[in-house]
Amino acid sequence: MKADELRKMNLIELNTELRSLLRAQFGLRMQLATQQISNTNQLKIVKRDIARVKTIITQKSNEI
Repeated sequence: MKADELRKMNLIELNTELRSLLRAQFGLRMQLATQQISNTNQLKIVKRDIARVKTIITQKSNEI
């Protein structure tokens, strides 16, 4: 997800997105542990998306 798309969301939507990304990350970690994951690059992408969402949340919180 791109930062421009995230900046258009409000804090509630961002928190929902963060929660879904954290669940996705957990699922990918479990797949990695059980050696069922086919594309390990997904874990890196989700991790970066989580960081991006957290950054936008912090920026929006500081504006208020």
